[in-house]
Amino acid sequence: MWQDAAMRANPHLAGIGFGLLAYGIWGFFPLFFHQLAHVSPMDVLSNRALWGCVFVGLLLALRRGWGRVAGVFRTPRHLAMLALAALLVGSNWLVFLWAVANQQVVASSLGYFLTPLVNVLLGLVVLKERLNRLEWIAVGFALAAIANEIMTLGSLPWVSLFLAATFGTYGLVRKQVPVDALSGLWLETLVMLPICGLYALWQAQNGHQVFGGHGLSTETLLIGAGIITALPLIAFAAATQRLDLATVGMLMYINPTLQFLTAVWIFGEPMQSERLISFALIWLGLFVFSWSMWGKYRARG
Repeated sequence: MWQDAAMRANPHLAGIGFGLLAYGIWGFFPLFFHQLAHVSPMDVLSNRALWGCVFVGLLLALRRGWGRVAGVFRTPRHLAMLALAALLVGSNWLVFLWAVANQQVVASSLGYFLTPLVNVLLGLVVLKERLNRLEWIAVGFALAAIANEIMTLGSLPWVSLFLAATFGTYGLVRKQVPVDALSGLWLETLVMLPICGLYALWQAQNGHQVFGGHGLSTETLLIGAGIITALPLIAFAAATQRLDLATVGMLMYINPTLQFLTAVWIFGEPMQSERLISFALIWLGLFVFSWSMWGKYRARG
């Protein structure tokens, strides 16, 4: 109870905590989903949606939250926005899974490096958010890092562009829906199930079982995928409800940094020495932005 009271008293600080939790878990996703590289990305996505829906449904039952879910069904606009969010995050999952299975984790990490810039741009254009001088400097460092990435790679991979666009837009959509994290996530995964169900029926006609057609260890990982899919999304939704979109975007650099280090140090994907400059610029920008956020927090206090 006292933790809930503390979060109500310090929503900005709680939002930062939720953001750090979400991005920290996402940063280690390649390690987990690399164990499922032998399963097709659409199979993994279908199981993520199914077991994520089951897991969140159990949490809703424990917290007696079905009344809030029913309330969303009485607001068609909110339901439509959550359906759009489901399509955005579902397509993002699918491309990320393809990237992990095809040794493209460096490209996926670049996409998540780009996402904060998409968040900042959408926040400025759509939500009319404003940045102070320090925050503009931090964005400048981030832009310089992305420019260095482009010069290093020669171009931006389609995987990177797609991941940045879909997840950045997902954050914008999710921020504008006043639905709590659990209810929203359950409805998002529910929206995915008909598509996944049609895919499973199509595969069944070809003799392939999407649900339950794998070995015990793989099935355990697929069920676990639904759970670890739900946890960071719950935290992310809670963060977007407490923070401005620019702050959510800058915190996201934690995720691609961890993914990039995993790709290079564990998976052995190639790394150009020039990319170290990108990391230096990104973390310098994150420090400047964090300093600005701390100043704002002290002022609110």
